[in-house]
Amino acid sequence: MTTATEWAPQYDHNEVEKGWYERWEQASYFRADDTSDKPPFCIVIPPPNVTGALHMGHALFVTLQDILTRWHRMLGDNALWLPGTDHAGIATHMVVERKLWEEEKITRHDLGREGFVERVWEWKEEHGGRITEQMRVMGASCDWDRERFTMDEGLCSAVVEAFVRLYEEGLIYRANRLINWCPRCHTALSDLEVEHDEGHQGHLWDIAYPVTGTDRHLVVSTTRPETMLGDTAVAVHPDDERYADLVGQTVTLPLMDREIPIIADEILVDKEFGSGAVKVTSAHDFNDFETGVRHSLEMISILDEDGVANENAGEYQGLDRFEAREKIVSDLESLGLMRGVKDHAHPLAACQRCETVVEPRLSLQWFVDIKSLASSAIDAVVNGDTVIRPESWTKTYLNWMNNIEDWCISRQLWWGHQIPAWFCQACNEITVARDEPLACGSCGSANIERDPDVLDTWFSSGLWPFSTMGWPDTESNDALNTFYPTAVMETGYDILFLWVSRMMILGLHFMDEVPFKEVYLHGMVCAADGQKMSKVKGNIIDPLDVVEEIGADALRFSMAAATGQGHVVRADQERMMGYRNFINKIWNAARFALPHVQELEPREFDADTLDLSSADRWLLSRLSRTVESVNCELAEFRFSDAALTIYHFFWHELCDWYLELIKPQLFGEDSPKSEATKRTLVHALDVSLRVLHPFAPFITEEIWQKLPIPHDAESIMISPFPTGDKALIDENAESQISLVQEVIAGIRNVRAEMNVPPGKHAPALIRTSGAHLDALNCLSDYLTDLAKIESLTIGANVEKPAHSGTVVIGDMTEVYVPLEGLIDVDQERARLSKELGKQEKYVTGLKKKLSNEQFLSKAPPEVVDAEREKLTAGVGQQDRLRRNLDALTA
Repeated sequence: MTTATEWAPQYDHNEVEKGWYERWEQASYFRADDTSDKPPFCIVIPPPNVTGALHMGHALFVTLQDILTRWHRMLGDNALWLPGTDHAGIATHMVVERKLWEEEKITRHDLGREGFVERVWEWKEEHGGRITEQMRVMGASCDWDRERFTMDEGLCSAVVEAFVRLYEEGLIYRANRLINWCPRCHTALSDLEVEHDEGHQGHLWDIAYPVTGTDRHLVVSTTRPETMLGDTAVAVHPDDERYADLVGQTVTLPLMDREIPIIADEILVDKEFGSGAVKVTSAHDFNDFETGVRHSLEMISILDEDGVANENAGEYQGLDRFEAREKIVSDLESLGLMRGVKDHAHPLAACQRCETVVEPRLSLQWFVDIKSLASSAIDAVVNGDTVIRPESWTKTYLNWMNNIEDWCISRQLWWGHQIPAWFCQACNEITVARDEPLACGSCGSANIERDPDVLDTWFSSGLWPFSTMGWPDTESNDALNTFYPTAVMETGYDILFLWVSRMMILGLHFMDEVPFKEVYLHGMVCAADGQKMSKVKGNIIDPLDVVEEIGADALRFSMAAATGQGHVVRADQERMMGYRNFINKIWNAARFALPHVQELEPREFDADTLDLSSADRWLLSRLSRTVESVNCELAEFRFSDAALTIYHFFWHELCDWYLELIKPQLFGEDSPKSEATKRTLVHALDVSLRVLHPFAPFITEEIWQKLPIPHDAESIMISPFPTGDKALIDENAESQISLVQEVIAGIRNVRAEMNVPPGKHAPALIRTSGAHLDALNCLSDYLTDLAKIESLTIGANVEKPAHSGTVVIGDMTEVYVPLEGLIDVDQERARLSKELGKQEKYVTGLKKKLSNEQFLSKAPPEVVDAEREKLTAGVGQQDRLRRNLDALTA
């Protein structure tokens, strides 16, 4: 048993944390069992990019998923947290390309496809395990034997099988459609790979289009004058009387001398925007593309894959799109067709990887007919087969799914799952196959070439919940049969559409079951002030730096506690330091307590056999309520509430109160009362450490191993999670100790506010009756010890002495602290009068400020709220000073 001298005076997380993880992993505590008859609980990890390093978003999901996994493991479930990483098509492609250029001054084209892919695999083997090693530092209890990679052999087979099946079912097709295109990365992009700046400060140009055969001009408003070279119509609203007579006529497209029709379209046109007439560039705008389809308009692309004007751009061919814009505006001004320009905020999309402005581009790509597949995923949420939490996201999910667009799944990259389609050079037919064909499936020609494109990363990720368990092998697949559907998908709300929806759709299609029963969406991790983290702002926090400074337990606890802040999880370093203090508080509580109980014989706790004090019964009751609350809060994914419930019990109830209340039993002579208290203390530490373990696994294991209890389990992480004992709930003990706490806190406040020297003991008188009188008489020892009471008088007829501080508790108890002899009454009266004068002046100033309409109308709401909070606090302090002054004046 550890002695007092063996405990470090300060908790050293480096000393404690470094050894436990290795021991857990070597003991196989993280492993799940494919054939166990225990209730299954499974989370598949949202696979982080293989290029990535741990950031605060990862720290959050590692924390929350590990809390759930450890909790369910301790509840006795067959808990599987299945880890893995994503091949991250574009990101990895760019990392290796950049490395080739920086180190060897070569491009991927110098190596060829096969050579480049080989280099990527080499890079992956060298660097790809970085993030999973960092997750171990965070304490992630994943079943690492099952770790998967979206490009490993099994998942490659699953991807091919899924593609072929969907193609054979007519749900994958190839077509010329508008997609997001990066002119620098030279590939189509998913919506997630595009950063949207909704308030980009740009311009709105008004351009006059001559109405053919007349002297009239139709003025259109546009944010992209360069695309007018590809205009195929001008649209007005069918109810706009200004242009009713022009519908069906044509305008002559300026600079191109080409006639295009004037059409009426109520979907595209907003009569109140600009001139009420808009140009239609079907090949360069998503809304215009849909308009072009509705009206059978020609699709004219005027930019190439580099964003440079092509042969369809006339004399502007060869100009970069932004250079073309400047020349086009200049030429329109020369022709007298520019009618004005003004500043205008409008959305702007940029490539997430290289920050190049994305170009909507007409391109021949592969698509999934996702609309046909979405209905079952909609029904699953409506029927409650999958529950989305917080519930507010359900409406968002259903709205997205009911308006979903077909999914572009092809990417113009070399790293990724190459599309299993072969083009015949003889008959132009496509052969889609699971294995590489020797000849065209239509004409038999051997002159076939494989599609060079790869699949969108989200295609393989969409299969993740079942492909990681061995699908498409479903016959004798114990893992799939045991753990699918998974229990929970925990991820960020920002990928609800791009990943969660795809997993729902593909899981239901291929497995005929939802991929997970619940979806919990956490908020976005931001800086302490709520701003998005970025290198430009310099507000990025590296979680590994935090772990090095304060430990993984403190970081984990702070992340869990911050999840109650809605869509934003604030990574506040000051709060993190506060939770480091909490971890240290736990250490010091054990350091204080264990030397007093180390001689106890380890045995099961049985309250019925012990001579429990009121404090013991109170603590056991509060502990039982805490355990019940935490179980309920974790079941409802209220991580913040659970963390704060544990925090309050351990810091305030166990440490601040119970340890103080029981010091006479700990330091006194052995007796049945003292043994009962010591066993209660050990039991409380045992239970509270097990409740805390999912949040702070390292320190809880370290202390738990030192407790004088029967260690039926070798590790706290495989010991039973407490479920609460209703028989230990004692409302009478809670009421009595609560009264004692109020009296002690009140006397302490009087002493502090009246400047009573800390070392002086003071007399106290309590006027009370009924149950309060009985309780305070019974528990008077607690009062005298903790409130530094020299003499205590309790009764129903107690009179208030002159010059006394007063504490009012409810409607039946008043506590008096006579101050004569403790302080210089005249000197204290003068001090309070001076302080009250200052406070009244301060409060008057705040009231004047908050009555100023100009301040209220111009100041930001948060500033006004802060001033109101100051006023409330100021008035409270003013009342306290006045009350204390009155006590000395009476």
